[in-house]
Amino acid sequence: MQYKRILLKLSGEALMGDRQYGIDPKRLDDYAKEIKTIIDAGVEVAIVIGGGNIFRGISGASKGMDRVQGDHMGMLATVINGLALQSACEDNGMQTRLQSAIKINEVAEPFIRRKAIRHLEKGRVVIFGGGTGNPYFTTDSAAVLRAIEMEADVILKGTRVDGIYTSDPEQNTDATKFDFISFEEVLKKGLKVMDTTAFTLSQENELPIIVFDMNTSGNLLRIISGENIGTKVNL
Repeated sequence: MQYKRILLKLSGEALMGDRQYGIDPKRLDDYAKEIKTIIDAGVEVAIVIGGGNIFRGISGASKGMDRVQGDHMGMLATVINGLALQSACEDNGMQTRLQSAIKINEVAEPFIRRKAIRHLEKGRVVIFGGGTGNPYFTTDSAAVLRAIEMEADVILKGTRVDGIYTSDPEQNTDATKFDFISFEEVLKKGLKVMDTTAFTLSQENELPIIVFDMNTSGNLLRIISGENIGTKVNL
């Protein structure tokens, strides 16, 4: 396997499937099955999931809500998604642990780095909810932070497009895809991979990012096996 320990970043919107909001059980089960393929291959898997399918703090703030309150609501949304993904993974025969950056002891363990690493070493899927536990930080930032703390080999950012393009391929048919691109080029071209805080943190810690289509069956296993799937951002 190309990678021994990975951090998978999923957006909350990805869980909606074809719905307008909420969670699509079929999409959830599909993702769990994809994760199972790499667990069976011996890869250690940590996951950070967004909450945009339920609530997005910055969106609430734009409509007059207090930003801090909104972000706390968004953190709770990521825990809800984490619980849903945990259930789907366990239904597919995986052992899991949900850790939260905000204390909700009845439903999730508090985030403890050494404990999380031990879970990974035992072959458990570790799902991180609650973002970073702080307002004004996105789940992209949480993903990079947790990946660094877990000493992951790579961040796999699962999206609905198959990589990074010169412009939005859903709006511009002439957009061309990058197979490989450097952190410096991404910043120079102004391409949107992650928010600036998360992206800079990844660059400073020399942590590669692979952006790929999570909705194509088998992609996760192909990446782990060393195939050039999606776009790899590296130094």
